[in-house]
Amino acid sequence: MLDDFDRKILATLQVNSSLSMQDIAERVGLSSTPCWRRIQKLESSGYIKRRVALLDAEKLNLGVSVFIAVKTNQHNAEWAQKFRKIVTSFPEVVDFYRLSGDVDYLIRAVVSDIRAYDDLYQRLIAKIDLHDVSSMFTMEQIKSTTELPLASLA
Repeated sequence: MLDDFDRKILATLQVNSSLSMQDIAERVGLSSTPCWRRIQKLESSGYIKRRVALLDAEKLNLGVSVFIAVKTNQHNAEWAQKFRKIVTSFPEVVDFYRLSGDVDYLIRAVVSDIRAYDDLYQRLIAKIDLHDVSSMFTMEQIKSTTELPLASLA
């Protein structure tokens, strides 16, 4: 069970995980050693999966974000496992979901341009049979965050 200190630590880390232990401890109202122990416990308990740097896709010439909706008429475990293995092997794929409703899977990929997306698309359809693939290119990113709404846990 998370207490207020744990929630404050998580909130601080998800905004900036590169802070020093001293800075984190000061922000949450603990001394360094107890703060460090709590972070270790949060990591070992799986609340903190990993710490990463968030990169600027535009500066890296990966500014085209495309959502790929996939419908399939294959709903057996063997096909699903093969499809998952194929899709997760593409480095351009940054999000991949199995959905309920009319669309079976939603993939988000980041690429440099339309030609790079077409290359991804051609590689995908060459590896597995798909019933329908629909691509939607983002015009504008209005909100994107990795921060979870921890205030609702209080």
